[in-house]
Amino acid sequence: MCFSLEASFAGGVVLSTIGVAAIKKVHVPSQTAFAAIPLVFGIQQFSEGLVWFGLSNPAYAHIEHYGTYMFLFVARVLWPVLMPLSVLLMEEDYKRKQLLRMMLAMGSVVAIYYTYCLLFMNVSPQIVEHHIQYISDFPKEYADAVFFIYVIAAIPPLFVSSNKRTRLLGGLMFVACVVTGIMYVEYLTSVWCFFAAIVSVVILWILNDETASRKPV
Repeated sequence: MCFSLEASFAGGVVLSTIGVAAIKKVHVPSQTAFAAIPLVFGIQQFSEGLVWFGLSNPAYAHIEHYGTYMFLFVARVLWPVLMPLSVLLMEEDYKRKQLLRMMLAMGSVVAIYYTYCLLFMNVSPQIVEHHIQYISDFPKEYADAVFFIYVIAAIPPLFVSSNKRTRLLGGLMFVACVVTGIMYVEYLTSVWCFFAAIVSVVILWILNDETASRKPV
């Protein structure tokens, strides 16, 4: 979705639509956070559309500024908390819940770190080879460690879940993350969202399947 202004806004519309459909499939409150993930992706894509618009039209640089921080808030602050939390809320097994709480704690640490960085440090997006690259002065010495914790908080919770369909989603996200890291390492924050957006359809499928399985025969 990050390859152009039009793609970002179109992606935002599609993902938001999937998100609304997913939320309508919720049959127990504990699934709400999980169902909201595609909608969050949609908001993220709309925000990056604002970044594209501002970068392409210098007269609207203020729009690019707001879009940048909205995008990075979702990508770096909200995501490492939302994923373990959404799985934790649906989980019923005590031991798995304990592990998920640990991952949520790790994600919360990452979220606090990036919140501090976004509040007190600078970020400058730029268009490079049809992608947006976010250049920041965040501490480089912590980058690898924080990213490692981020990944642990964002993907393994799906494998910890006792729901087999959710584990399939985890496998898909892991493959997408590896492909993104190998092919587009310099634009990871932006391009990852393109691949991760695919999981929105899987989330809708999981919730739809859950709803169907609960209908009386």
